[in-house]
Amino acid sequence: MKRIAILGGGGWGTALAIVLSRTHRPHEISLLVRDAALAESLRRGRENTLYLPGHKLPETVEVAHDAAAGLQGAEVIVVAVPAAHARGLYQRVLPHVGRGVAIVSATKGLEPTTHARISEVIFQSSQATSPEFPARVGVLSGPSFAAEAAAGQPTAVVLASSDLALRNELQEEFAGPNFRLYTNEDVLGVELAGAMKNVMAIAAGVCQGIGLGSNPLAALITRGLAEMTRLAVSLGARPETLSGLAGLGDLVLTCTGSLSRNRHVGIELGKGRSLADILKGMKMVAEGVGTAGALLALARGAGIELPITEQVDAILNLGRSPREAIRSIMDRPLKRE
Repeated sequence: MKRIAILGGGGWGTALAIVLSRTHRPHEISLLVRDAALAESLRRGRENTLYLPGHKLPETVEVAHDAAAGLQGAEVIVVAVPAAHARGLYQRVLPHVGRGVAIVSATKGLEPTTHARISEVIFQSSQATSPEFPARVGVLSGPSFAAEAAAGQPTAVVLASSDLALRNELQEEFAGPNFRLYTNEDVLGVELAGAMKNVMAIAAGVCQGIGLGSNPLAALITRGLAEMTRLAVSLGARPETLSGLAGLGDLVLTCTGSLSRNRHVGIELGKGRSLADILKGMKMVAEGVGTAGALLALARGAGIELPITEQVDAILNLGRSPREAIRSIMDRPLKRE
């Protein structure tokens, strides 16, 4: 049996521990939780009442608080933490990682300060802590609400890596009766799609929050996908990646699903609440809040226009009202599709 260590005691990390305990191949699974109180609560009650209530953690899943203990013997490490915390975590845990271990990022976002993708953060962290570390890196993304995956609802995701052998290996290891994985070598496209769709979900929520209907939502999803594709392809991604599960699939889910944290932020902004007030009442991170500015920085470097992202960033960081933002988009010069 392969030993899999999952880092991150939030909703998605907990859900992955449950999902990977149901795979076709048996595994030894440890869930590494940084918060000592949460780790103890999980050990005793087998339920993450804070981030994923109502879903039992199998008794076979070991819950660890100490990094060295949780990572001992792990052949695959899956990391599900917010993008802003990723670098610090990798720098702490990589010294405990053995050679040849596979690292899978399940984070959907860009590092806010550097605009780096998480696979880039992993490589940079490995070079800083252990230059000889030959990282085998994969990325897990796609339309996957944690609660639905944990409940055993059919879920299809993408496993991306530049390493063909690793892609095929992880596809076989992670697949289960209700968890289907498709492989993709376009790591850049998968990571960018996972980051950009969160910003579009905020915009979708804003539309609902101010009382708009289905016409604007359909336009937003369509033009949002065009915007995502334009930036990703300019940076070297494949256009078909954006039309797949990691792009269109996740975009539709986060723009329409009631479990979307980013959409929730947009709805509350549309109702007139301040961003600070909204975030204060949330337990989990809405990645789109920190990603909008990072995407605009990438777009400026590539000479690409991102009108929807620009307006979301203006709402989040410049005090623009949602109605003003929508008017700015509608008043843009008319163009050919």
